[in-house]
Amino acid sequence: MCIAFSVGRGGRNDLADVAALQILLNLNMAHFPEPRPHALSTDGRIGPNTINAIIAFETVVMGQAESDGIVAPGDATLRALLAGLPPGPSEEKLAVVLPLALASRITTFYDPLVQGMTAYGITSPLQMAHFLAQIGLESGNFLYTEELASGAAYEGRKDLGNSQDGDGVRYKGRGLIQLTGRNNYTAFSRYTGVDYLAHPELLASDPLVAVDAACWFWKDRGLAPLAEQDDVKAVTKRINGLADGPHTHLDARIANLNRAKAVLGL
Repeated sequence: MCIAFSVGRGGRNDLADVAALQILLNLNMAHFPEPRPHALSTDGRIGPNTINAIIAFETVVMGQAESDGIVAPGDATLRALLAGLPPGPSEEKLAVVLPLALASRITTFYDPLVQGMTAYGITSPLQMAHFLAQIGLESGNFLYTEELASGAAYEGRKDLGNSQDGDGVRYKGRGLIQLTGRNNYTAFSRYTGVDYLAHPELLASDPLVAVDAACWFWKDRGLAPLAEQDDVKAVTKRINGLADGPHTHLDARIANLNRAKAVLGL
């Protein structure tokens, strides 16, 4: 479901849950009669405007006799909000999947993602859901396209192909799935015909390349079958090297996945 816990009057009101619900309510404004309510600020903070929007949706759009101003995972209100989404992909729907992402970052990566996912065949609902869940986590909700650490920890890593002095820093994690190491940069360069060994910074600075590298990794590492099996632990292990543990943020990946599945009707 799009929310993990209750949102509204007396709810738990986790930041991501509130933001996701606010976006869903905004996407359903067309179902209100004129004059329609003002769009909500999607800041993840519960307040009277969001609670009143819940009440209005339940009583005016759904036709309930009364409303308690709270939405719970899987309840009739959430199902109605999802059913009322406009057809087709949109930046707003991507924002529901990653409700903590900045609107500007959603805009930056939306068109490259549509193009890249289509080109690489990441088009089935399950593949799209798993792909978006993973890149959302790996990039910190599209905030980072380059690893924050210096990369010095990768110096001399033969498993990454880092055979020359400075390879660790030069080929640290970049792109939406944090492509790492000389071997990966070499393989991606061969595939694209662009010398990213000479210009590794492009994986971070160019949104099209950041997305392309992630899509290439998805295809090259055979992640499609694991996604079609709906095995989030296996997908995570193939990307991160571990299936669980504090460094994989598995629960956050699962939360992204659940929101993506809800938006995609799974």
